[in-house]
Amino acid sequence: MSDFDEYKHLTEPDKKEKLEIWQTAIGLQDVDRLKPSNYLIETAKENIDGKISISDVKERLNAYYKTKDEKSGDKDRTEEADKVSAHIAEILAEKTFKLSPAELISIHRRLFTGIYKFAGITRDYNISKDEWVLNGDTVFYASADSIKETLDYDFAAEKKFDYKGLNIKQKVEHIADFISGVWQIHPFGEGNTRTAAVFLIKYLNSMGFNVSNDIFAEHSWYFRNALVRANYNKHVTGTYPTMEYLMRFLGNLLLGEKNLLRNRDIRIKAESEE
Repeated sequence: MSDFDEYKHLTEPDKKEKLEIWQTAIGLQDVDRLKPSNYLIETAKENIDGKISISDVKERLNAYYKTKDEKSGDKDRTEEADKVSAHIAEILAEKTFKLSPAELISIHRRLFTGIYKFAGITRDYNISKDEWVLNGDTVFYASADSIKETLDYDFAAEKKFDYKGLNIKQKVEHIADFISGVWQIHPFGEGNTRTAAVFLIKYLNSMGFNVSNDIFAEHSWYFRNALVRANYNKHVTGTYPTMEYLMRFLGNLLLGEKNLLRNRDIRIKAESEE
C-alpha cells in the first residue's frame, strides 16, 4: 500500500476535460460581452489535442499581441478576452482550492495580470454599473471601506455552515446565497463576475459536485444577470431581490434540470413597456 502514500505531481487534464474547460473559459467572456479571437480558438485546439501546453498557449498569446500592438499602436478588448480565457483554462485545470478571501483575490490576480493594473487588488473607491437587466439602474455594491470585513464575515460564516442533513436542493440553495453575497461585495474594479464564476466552479468541484461546464459556456451572461436580480432592491416599484433566476441556472448546472434560461425573462420592464 506504500504506493498510495505518495503525492502525485498533477498534470494537465485529458482531452475531454480540456475541451470542457476551454468551452467554459471562452463562454465566460460573454459575461462582459467579449468575444475571443479565431487565433485563440485555434491555439486552444492545439492545447486540447495535446500538441502544446497551457504555458505555450500563454506565451503565444503574449507574442501575438506584442506584435499586433506594435503594428497597430492600439489595444482592444479581444486581447483581454483571449488572455483571460487562457488564464481561466489554466486555473480550472488545477485540482487545487482553498475556501478563503485570499483564494478569491488570487483568482482575480491570475485572471487579469497583464490586463488590469489593479489585478488582485481590492478597490479603494465606490462603484456603480448601469445594468441592461435593470433598465439602466444599478445594484448597490459594498462600500470600499467594508470590503475586507464583509469578505471575512461571509467566508467565516460559510466555513462554519453545516451542510449535513440537507438534501441536494437545499445545499444548492445555500451555495446560491453564498456566491450571491460574495458577488454583491464586488471587491474589484472590474472582472468580478468572471472571478466569482471561476471561484464557484472550483468550490463546487472541491465539494464533489459534478459541474455541467456547458451551462457556463452557453449561459454566462444569464449567470451575471441572475446575480444582479438576486441583489437588486427597489421598494418604491415593488421590486425585491429574488434567487429564482440564479436557482434556475444552478438547477441546470448541478441538478440536471432543464430550465429555460432566457435573459429577457430576467429583465425588469421599463414603465413605458408596461
